[in-house]
Amino acid sequence: MEIILKTDIAGLGYKNDVVAVKPGYGRNYLIPQGFAVMATGSNKKILAENIKQVAHKAEKVKMDASALAESIGDITLDIPAKVGESGKIFGRVTTTQISEVLKEKGFDVDRKKIALDSEVKFVGEYTATLDLHKEVKHKVKFNVVAD
Repeated sequence: MEIILKTDIAGLGYKNDVVAVKPGYGRNYLIPQGFAVMATGSNKKILAENIKQVAHKAEKVKMDASALAESIGDITLDIPAKVGESGKIFGRVTTTQISEVLKEKGFDVDRKKIALDSEVKFVGEYTATLDLHKEVKHKVKFNVVAD
């Protein structure tokens, strides 16, 4: 079953993408929740017209995301965490903490656009991926340090 996404859905696609999903997932979840519409001929024509109209705006958003990624550059963040004697952290390092440290540095990145590349269990250096735009992804390094 082909559908047209109305919003970005992690692991499935971005807004205005035509994707194939299982019929039950489309009919029972995506369409009733308002996340997608059926990919009929008329809906595809409407989609093509909408894409044409917003192409200029999308290019500006992409340029802004690229500029943000360039301005972040090779920055290394320090994330404080409570640490035991063996170097293992108590609790966990979350995307919210990374977002707050980025905000302190002057970069406004939503926590939902940050993904940790590996599970953070010990003090050390890790990387996170910032999903700034459909085509702009940026890796940022962060150190987990004792609080």
